[in-house]
Amino acid sequence: MAPWPEVLTAKNENKREIILNGAKINERIKEKGFDAAIYELTALNYLNIHDSILNEVQDEIGNLQNLQTLVLHSNKLEKLNVQIFSLAKLKVLDLSRNLIGKVPEEISKLTHLDTLNLSMNQIEELPDLSKNTKLAVVNASKNKLKEFDIICKQELNCLSDLNLSNNEIEVLPHSISQLVSLKNFYLEVNKITVLPGELVDCNKLKDVRLKQNPVSDRRLLKLIDQCHTKQILDYVKQHCTRSTVIAVSNTKKDAKKNNLHTDTKQVAEMDDARYKIHVKHCVDDGLRILVKEDVKSIRGHILACLVHNVQFTEESFKKFIKLQTKLHETICEKRNSATIATHDAKKLHGKSIIYTACPPTSLMIKPLMGWSAISGAELYAKLQSEADALRKEKKRNVYSGIHKYLYLLEGKKMYPCLMADEEVISFPPITNSDVTKISIETTSMFLEVTSATSQFICKKVMDTLIKEMVTFFDTDLFLEQVKNVDVEGNMKAIYPSRVDLVFEDSDSIEVIRN
Repeated sequence: MAPWPEVLTAKNENKREIILNGAKINERIKEKGFDAAIYELTALNYLNIHDSILNEVQDEIGNLQNLQTLVLHSNKLEKLNVQIFSLAKLKVLDLSRNLIGKVPEEISKLTHLDTLNLSMNQIEELPDLSKNTKLAVVNASKNKLKEFDIICKQELNCLSDLNLSNNEIEVLPHSISQLVSLKNFYLEVNKITVLPGELVDCNKLKDVRLKQNPVSDRRLLKLIDQCHTKQILDYVKQHCTRSTVIAVSNTKKDAKKNNLHTDTKQVAEMDDARYKIHVKHCVDDGLRILVKEDVKSIRGHILACLVHNVQFTEESFKKFIKLQTKLHETICEKRNSATIATHDAKKLHGKSIIYTACPPTSLMIKPLMGWSAISGAELYAKLQSEADALRKEKKRNVYSGIHKYLYLLEGKKMYPCLMADEEVISFPPITNSDVTKISIETTSMFLEVTSATSQFICKKVMDTLIKEMVTFFDTDLFLEQVKNVDVEGNMKAIYPSRVDLVFEDSDSIEVIRN
């Protein structure tokens, strides 16, 4: 069997990423089976095979030892080849929308895994994930789970997002308190009747969703239906029973002594900090992002904030643009995981930005390249044509610059975009609008990070960007929170929250939350 054209292109151009999906792939699989030559592309770090009739993964996938992201959603997989779990560098594994009934215990070998998506399968039991200590995001919604205490382990101290909605879970275990970093916890449409008091020990919880559970306490059920996380947790703290007793100081005197020691230590650390990041809390009429439903299946994750009192010189401005490029290549994994965009905040009009998705022909943007307004479809075609011409002219086998990210949009029926005052200001992962671009005169910036993978990836990238910025400008940084809301006005995320900007490896940065 002759190698597939996508495989030949990846080999000839030394690509590190490949995406396979759609009707043409299905026709080839039906006729001659899956092209095993893909497993010879050992330099790959991103492999995405989705929306196909693929029903098995060959043993040769174990050859792809440089893979960091493996996306196999929306296929026909019933069993998982254990060779997948020999991919030691894997960080993101998406197995959603398949027919998988069981996840092998060998998944414990993926010690660098931080994002696991098992949603929309037929899984009845979760594996032990206690050795996957870097896990931050687990999505096992829409399966057949009856319990999940096996993943309520103290070893998972990085787990911040856990989605177990639409299962058959009857008990929320007391051991939930072991998940000390849990921030977003979704357990809608299950069979939970009682909430344990230990739930409040997850003191970083920001969003708890428990709708459509037969909770026996009617007052608690009303709070759940209203989606008021704070009130839910307050009620649980006061009225729900615990299985254990929390250890407390023996006397008020001991408590005061301990607090005084802690406060003195914190003050000393503050005095030693070289840089300070000041965080201004958002107000009711502050800038917000309305996240529409149509973008959630395309590129559904976003975080943003404002940075004030910025000062550029001609030299520092050029270096800042290079800093963005470096982060796109490193922590953003060549824009596969996330994309950063920066805007001049003073050029934004109004207090609401809309994050939505549009058909390629309807999305109109004036891109950074200096062109006039153009549709998303026209921009993609123009960049693709330009990339091919440049490659032939320079006799190279690889794309460069913005052209090397075009494959991320290949075959998409809808494109994500941010709109302000009915004008597109950002088209991730490709470009910003020329209308809101930053310049040497910019003094306030609107920063956004988007991802198709997870909210945790957005947080990680944004934290890294802010940390780089405070040392880059070599002065205090002044941030203002921006919150995400749904169409009903309910807050779904905010950045930076009190659990963000925690730099455990840096004593030189102090975060002051006003």
